[in-house]
Amino acid sequence: MIAAKEALQRLQQGNVRFVTNARSFAALADETRRGQLASAQEPFAVILGCSDSRVPVEIVFDQGLGELFVIRVAGNIVAPSQVGSVEFAAERFGTRLIVVLGHSRCGAVVATLEELQRPTENQSRNLQSIVDRIRPSVEGLLANQERRGTDDLVHQAVRANIRASANHLRHGSQMIEELIQTNELVVVGAEYSLDTGVVDFFDGVPKAG
Repeated sequence: MIAAKEALQRLQQGNVRFVTNARSFAALADETRRGQLASAQEPFAVILGCSDSRVPVEIVFDQGLGELFVIRVAGNIVAPSQVGSVEFAAERFGTRLIVVLGHSRCGAVVATLEELQRPTENQSRNLQSIVDRIRPSVEGLLANQERRGTDDLVHQAVRANIRASANHLRHGSQMIEELIQTNELVVVGAEYSLDTGVVDFFDGVPKAG
């Protein structure tokens, strides 16, 4: 089992390789690696990320087969199925780092802001369910919208949504909460920049040392 701090360092180092175009050959799958993973896996981190096609998690962190347990859903929202998936990885594989990975200019967040300002008639209830999960974390920002530009509003909303999802994972499961209390498991929030490729870990990051 890899400790949370070491797992976080691996992700940070992998992102540096991605940004600097120095990707590792270890991230490339070959027949030997596939064979090794055919009967078992030991992912060192769980990533709950957005489904956006521009944020392929393994590539962004320069990781290969079997390294990451990835859950992707529009707006990196947390619903019971996502919580259950995280619990599964924590219990079955002993994974001790959970990352909620959002990204700049997230379409689901933008859509939620638009919906709050101009409600859509006859919107699919399935799409509405995504908006409804993002809504509580961003609606308060609209009260002060006149003091910030649109870009800043979206940036703040993206981060608020990431924090809300990370907090939901920390407190939405007895299993996860107990693992956090014993200092075994860490849940952090991070934002990927579509412009630079850099991942900024900004929420819940453990202190060095």
